Amino acid sequence: MKLNSSQKRAVAHLSGPMLVLAGPGSGKTSVIVERISYLTEEGKVPPGHILVVTFSRAAAKEMKDRYLAKTGQSRSDVTFGTFHGVFFGILMQAYHLTSANILSGNEKMNILRELALEECPDLAGEGDFLEDIAREISTVKENRIDPEHYYSASCPDEIFRKLFHGYVRCLNEKRKLDFDDMLLYSYRLFVTRPDILKVWQQKFTYILVDEFQDINHLQYDVIRMLAEPEKNLFAVGDDDQSIYHFRGARPEIMLQFEKEYPEARRVLLDVNYRCSRNVLSRAMQLIGHNRNRFDKKLTTPNPPGEAVLSLPFETPSEQFRFVVKTLRERLDRGEKLSDTVLLFRTNQEAEELVRILMEYQVPFVMRERLPNLFEHWICQDMLAYLHLAAGPITRKDFLVVMNRPNRYIRREAVPAVMDSLKPLLDYYADKDWMADRITTLETHLRILSGLNPFASVNFIRKAAGYDVYLQEYAEYRKIKPEELTETLDRIQESTRGMKTLSDWERFIGEYTEKLAEQARQTEARAEGVVISTLHRVKGLEYPKVYILNVNEGSIPYRKAVLPEALEEERRLFYVGMTRASGELTLCHVRRQYEKTREPSRFLKEAGL
Repeated sequence: MKLNSSQKRAVAHLSGPMLVLAGPGSGKTSVIVERISYLTEEGKVPPGHILVVTFSRAAAKEMKDRYLAKTGQSRSDVTFGTFHGVFFGILMQAYHLTSANILSGNEKMNILRELALEECPDLAGEGDFLEDIAREISTVKENRIDPEHYYSASCPDEIFRKLFHGYVRCLNEKRKLDFDDMLLYSYRLFVTRPDILKVWQQKFTYILVDEFQDINHLQYDVIRMLAEPEKNLFAVGDDDQSIYHFRGARPEIMLQFEKEYPEARRVLLDVNYRCSRNVLSRAMQLIGHNRNRFDKKLTTPNPPGEAVLSLPFETPSEQFRFVVKTLRERLDRGEKLSDTVLLFRTNQEAEELVRILMEYQVPFVMRERLPNLFEHWICQDMLAYLHLAAGPITRKDFLVVMNRPNRYIRREAVPAVMDSLKPLLDYYADKDWMADRITTLETHLRILSGLNPFASVNFIRKAAGYDVYLQEYAEYRKIKPEELTETLDRIQESTRGMKTLSDWERFIGEYTEKLAEQARQTEARAEGVVISTLHRVKGLEYPKVYILNVNEGSIPYRKAVLPEALEEERRLFYVGMTRASGELTLCHVRRQYEKTREPSRFLKEAGL
């Protein structure tokens, strides 16, 4: 390939530390491949002494394949791998481990589920609780935090500590390592066995790290030890594309690299070969509002291209129908849609869009599984209430909602077989205040039996106190109430126009089947418009990009309150914008669920 001047400087750097700031579309993978070739051919570095490490197997394989293609080889002694793969290899040799010692994702969730059922049964089956706990366990391990000094963001601290210690104990008993342990045990091995560290330092005298902005403290500490004493550490990344804080990524490591290595050289890959001039200009205008970043100016040899569009819509439905009709018209003209991506901040936001795409028979491919709204525990609560109201009353449905909101009904008070609430009234005959609660519930169910689904959900929320229950539950789980109430808003919206519970359940069944069928078709084909979250599209490019729901609360996400969180949201939007090689359309809405929605501040910051 023909290299520009900044690429040449990066490729020809032979020894010592170097920081390569690689803007979007600047050819960083090509630079890494060219540098490996330069080291072996011009620098006479034995290929076996070179380690190339990145964050995904796909990225490692792509770099290896491109290197082999460039050099005309079928194999090479250069080591390409992920952090976990490389360091598990080191542990295998030190402790005679095998792949059987690696904890699978399913095993991990099963262990956490069993622990949660024991320690906090009310939370075990709800929402993303287990995923949140798994993420927090990773945070504690990655940052080597004493769990006694860690404050959980998902549940009461005491419960988290019990889950953490139970999880660690279970892994030790099974002689299993999770992904975090691979790094943690490597770190401990290098600290306690300098002789083993020295062997690996002599093995890997040149280290290249891709996507350096995504590194966490534990990964960095292990890599730093490995890079001694030569310090031939070649760090490639873009601080403006650090978007994985929830996975432990710490962009400040990249920002402080030159303090750690004062002798380090820096090069900026400042030519963007992907985006049109209009797209790049708007994206750079946006990201310039971040304070904690390397100041950089990117240019492109590409023409100006189409103007970036910022389109307002009254409601999400109008927004989605506009996009889908545009796609349908293209399809009718014989065009393929695989050049187009529709981006959201979270995949839940795509639910209505998916229904409309199905309605218009527009083929689509999802980069991640769309969660079924109707499988959410809040929807199961609504259905349980409506089943009880419609009759007959069953123990199964009653146990689901008897204390949502809390009526202080004891589980042992509920008979094994029930067809009315009379047994409960008998059980609490000597407690007038409890009898009143049960009588009130009986009245509520009678009222619900005469309402349509939309009015029923509204009654459960307002009159029966379910919204208040969600507020209390959110406080207990240390999450924002809006996360739960907006889910319930979407559930209630799906009931609009339904006359009976049977109508709603039929709709749920048909949607669930269509979703399953769509998932099967997606696996079988790669044709159609692509639907993705902003996180999952990093590293890719498309001629036509739509970013939807560019509103406050979505982009930036409502959880982003602190300045550093807001900066990451801005980086995430920047990543989305710079996926566009041609047309970029940004859509926002004015109303949703009978509430006013404000356009994202990022639109103004981008000069739109």
